[in-house]
Amino acid sequence: MTHDHDLVLRPSAAQTEAALNPPPGRNGGDLVVETLSGLGATTVFGLPGQHALGMFDALRRSSLQYVGLRVENNAGFAADAYGRITGEAAPLLLSTGPGALTSLAALQEAAAASAPVLAISSQIPTAGLGGGRHGYLHELPDQQASFRGVVKSVHTVRTQSQIPSALAAAWESALTAPHGPVWVEIPQDVLLAETSLPMVTPMDATPEDVVPRPELTALAAHLLSSAARPAIIAGGGVVRADASGKLRRLAERLNAPVVTTFGGKGAFPWNHPLSLQSWLEDRHTTDLLEDADVLLVVGSGLGELSSNYHTFKPRGRVIQIEADLGKLESNHPALGIHADARLALAALLETVDERPDPTAPERVRTLLARVGERIAAQELTLEQDVLASVRRALPDGSPSFWDMTILAYWAWSAFDPRRPNTMHSAQGAGGLGYGFPAALGAAAADPTRPVLAVSGDGGALYSIAELATAKQYGLDVTWLIVDDGGYGILREYMTDAFGQATATELARPDYVALAESFGVPGIRTTPGTLEADLSKALATPGPTVVLLPAVLRMFAPTHLDG
Repeated sequence: MTHDHDLVLRPSAAQTEAALNPPPGRNGGDLVVETLSGLGATTVFGLPGQHALGMFDALRRSSLQYVGLRVENNAGFAADAYGRITGEAAPLLLSTGPGALTSLAALQEAAAASAPVLAISSQIPTAGLGGGRHGYLHELPDQQASFRGVVKSVHTVRTQSQIPSALAAAWESALTAPHGPVWVEIPQDVLLAETSLPMVTPMDATPEDVVPRPELTALAAHLLSSAARPAIIAGGGVVRADASGKLRRLAERLNAPVVTTFGGKGAFPWNHPLSLQSWLEDRHTTDLLEDADVLLVVGSGLGELSSNYHTFKPRGRVIQIEADLGKLESNHPALGIHADARLALAALLETVDERPDPTAPERVRTLLARVGERIAAQELTLEQDVLASVRRALPDGSPSFWDMTILAYWAWSAFDPRRPNTMHSAQGAGGLGYGFPAALGAAAADPTRPVLAVSGDGGALYSIAELATAKQYGLDVTWLIVDDGGYGILREYMTDAFGQATATELARPDYVALAESFGVPGIRTTPGTLEADLSKALATPGPTVVLLPAVLRMFAPTHLDG
């Protein structure tokens, strides 16, 4: 009797010949790049270093496209964006010690935003592992310990035969919902040593689906069908699961208003009659959501920014669909459904009843009118005009990447992304310097569309070196830098809290001249000419810097009221 688990695929004659006579001159680094190719990777990001040279030498014998950035953290941001745009695990090749540690902030953002990044770092030689003080260059007592609290999983390789399996396990981990960054480290001597192992053949590391439990979706469908005032909060999990179509059908069947979180921008059509848009930092929105007798939260943990800084206190029944088990009921009691958003929404659509409610669109219009009146009373015409100019200049379908800057904070609430998975920011971890290198990663992922990056002058200085990367690879990124002479939002925070700001003012370069010194065109614009200048830059292939000297203000918060 033959059992399925007894079946073994027999190698072909060609495979047997290739295994018996592998190409000469290969090392452990070749096993890395062959495995990446076998897993389906086509592009890698990174920065070479002494202990990692075995991997980088192997790149010239592979078909992988390499995009080299100037700072490891920026390479991590580029890989993060590549993963968000493609849904594939983006390999990030790093060296030991300082090179590896410099990537930590980018990996934290990838973890917070559930971006699949496969970070592969070298290590000191095997003889130095174990925590002793051997004096190797870049030596850390326990390098992986620095990453264990940031990434999803950590994988250490000790021999060449472990490389393919370790990378496959890491790849599967990165792409298991919720997506995220993973860490693999390989000692220098393992990478450099000549190998007699056969070339790595294609392998399958497809992750298991996170499927909802049917008794939970049945109860959720009953609660939603019976609700008097249902509402929906759609988070980044809807975008990552490519579930926006299913969300729209469910909302229309229930006649439930939908608000998207800042990470879920584009999950629901901006101008839909049921769209509350993204005004989460607003008491009017918070009140409407609190008044819902059944609140469906899809793909969000209802963290600080998604809950109006934890002032949101739901009074009705909460249903939470979340692929990250640790986020289920982490902030509010709920009917927690551990599942991928797409699969859970599909299950709800099979059983939920149609719920007529002609009053829902009127409640949405009333809410948006109140929000608009609140913003209009603050005399912030410049800020609204600048954001509207950016929206008109950016082609539909072109992705945008926003640094932590005042214009980005406006965009979280007020920018219409028009399509899912086209607006991204660093709001997950909140680090500076994300916008431009992330845009470079997106341009590498899809060179057919221009990409927009938006930074303040403070954030721009974190990633200014990547103008050389943009020029070297001809990446089609337009970089809008809003120059207000300092850390604008911190200036506001400190002035409001202490009466004056400290350590927020910055000396900065002439960004137009600096861009031109890299061979990148630079344009100095004004609020009145911004739309035309941005449109021209986005229509011109290759990188361009557009500098807007302007002091923007943030709209008043509501979470401090009372």
